[in-house]
Amino acid sequence: MDTNIYQHFRNDERPFIDMVQDWVEQVNMQYAPVLTEFLDPRQAFILETLVRQETELSFRFFGGYEAAERRRCLIFPEYYKPVQEDFEIELFSIHYPKKFTTLSHGKILGSLIGTGIRREFLGDIISDGENWQVFVAKEISHYIQLQATKIGNVKVRLEERSYTDILTPKDDWTDEKATVSSLRLDNVVGTIFNISRQRAKQLIETGKIKVNWTPMQRPDFLLDLLDIVSVRGFGRLQIQAIEGTTKKGKIRLTLGVLRK
Repeated sequence: MDTNIYQHFRNDERPFIDMVQDWVEQVNMQYAPVLTEFLDPRQAFILETLVRQETELSFRFFGGYEAAERRRCLIFPEYYKPVQEDFEIELFSIHYPKKFTTLSHGKILGSLIGTGIRREFLGDIISDGENWQVFVAKEISHYIQLQATKIGNVKVRLEERSYTDILTPKDDWTDEKATVSSLRLDNVVGTIFNISRQRAKQLIETGKIKVNWTPMQRPDFLLDLLDIVSVRGFGRLQIQAIEGTTKKGKIRLTLGVLRK
């Protein structure tokens, strides 16, 4: 693998790049598939970039359903023919008293992580507006069923379901075009959600913004391809393409935007 690959990515992505290199080496040495944990879209992009350099290896992503954001990846030798079961993903429905409370993505995620489960073992959390489901790595499915008995102060029960029972997610993502003066986090958030850069900076510094599901408190953080930004109270955005610059030097973006 190209030892200069680091220069194409952010410094804070080096540990993940090293991890991908370890997975690739393992497949090459053992000549057997390696299954990753759940990856966010940015991590999936990095993995794909690196594995494509290995001409004798293939890969496939799967997150439990076709439109999944968080997906596991199977890296395998050319001879191998993967099947869905190789991805070891379980689906759980969350049963809760719907007449007396409502759930949210943030509440569910926070409560599941509060049981000691690492984010990398959790896939998408989806809803049809009332019912909720979560995809989890098979290796922690028994643990999560035993430990996840409350979401916030609400008693819940997780029930394992088959793939034929997957909800149809209620999703209002829209495709949008925008031009920005820079890829700084505060600048992109301010432009897309039509707020001042100072207000965007305040949201970042007070912990109300996440990049790829990780809290980010640096207004000058530079976004890149496939990053997902969550802005509490405003919604989410994903940079889907960086399409060059205008004559005035502004950066053209294609984005997915989910507005609250």
